[in-house]
Amino acid sequence: MLNYIWAGLILISLIFGIVNGRIDEVTNALYSGANNAVNACITLAGVMSVWGGFIKIAENSGATAIIGRMLSPLIRLLFPTLKKGGKAANAISMNMAANMLGLGNAATPLGIEAMKQLQAENPDKTVASDNMVTFVVLNTASIQIIPTTISALRSRYGASNPMDILPLILITSLLALAVGLTVNFLFILGTKGARVWSRKTKLERVVI
Repeated sequence: MLNYIWAGLILISLIFGIVNGRIDEVTNALYSGANNAVNACITLAGVMSVWGGFIKIAENSGATAIIGRMLSPLIRLLFPTLKKGGKAANAISMNMAANMLGLGNAATPLGIEAMKQLQAENPDKTVASDNMVTFVVLNTASIQIIPTTISALRSRYGASNPMDILPLILITSLLALAVGLTVNFLFILGTKGARVWSRKTKLERVVI
């Protein structure tokens, strides 16, 4: 779907550029945008390589287990039915650590692995479990202690102090996480209540 949207935007730009006699400006903007995109990718690749290497070293050195133990009280609070010390808990803890460092791209494969492990523990494979839904909310509205990706982009485009947005990012990410988790747990309580009511109604019908 996104491919069609981007293709449509490019086509509309070309048509309006030709109609208005400004096709040269459209062409220059096209080349300039492509050049900036490549430079931005190179900048981000360096940052991601450094932090991705740190995460790999942490995995090989056993630091992931230490991080998992540090985050285990929070994980038990958010995922009360999760298997303690399992692969899912370790993957979730590493995903949380990567998100806290602002490494969205590095957190993605860790998030996929965590979701696979959560699905393995899911008793009903056809429906997302409460833990899976909670993890999606946690991964989407994550707290960023160090906004690595944003600060790298700001530095690339000449910001004098790339980290001056840190307080605002902390506030917005905390608010987003609080609202997301609150709504999520309200829905979980609501669905559990609906299930209990449904089972009670079925039992009453059987008795009658």
